Amino acid sequence: MMIEILSWVCLTLGGLLGVVGGIGMHRFPDFYTRLHAVGITDTLGAALFLLGLGFQAGLTIASIKLCLIFVFIFFTSPTASHLLANAAMLGGLKPVLSNDDIDNPEQLDK
Repeated sequence: MMIEILSWVCLTLGGLLGVVGGIGMHRFPDFYTRLHAVGITDTLGAALFLLGLGFQAGLTIASIKLCLIFVFIFFTSPTASHLLANAAMLGGLKPVLSNDDIDNPEQLDK
């Protein structure tokens, strides 16, 4: 019973972090802050979600596979976020440092 409760807590928190990352992607003004919001929440959200699924599966081959998926996501997600930010910077996309730096306020909606 305790493992079932812990599993659902992890699944719920992982889902909530996914929603928070989506809200952050919608609310933040520029590419870099949006990437930061999603990059942080997707790794932890996926970890909690996979942990909850591992508790549901018990000690089986499925839980070992879920652990391997977590290791893959743990290393690839931050690397992908870094590469996206680096490509954006090399492509000439400048971060918005304050609202005073914006010539066109509609630029924030893009």
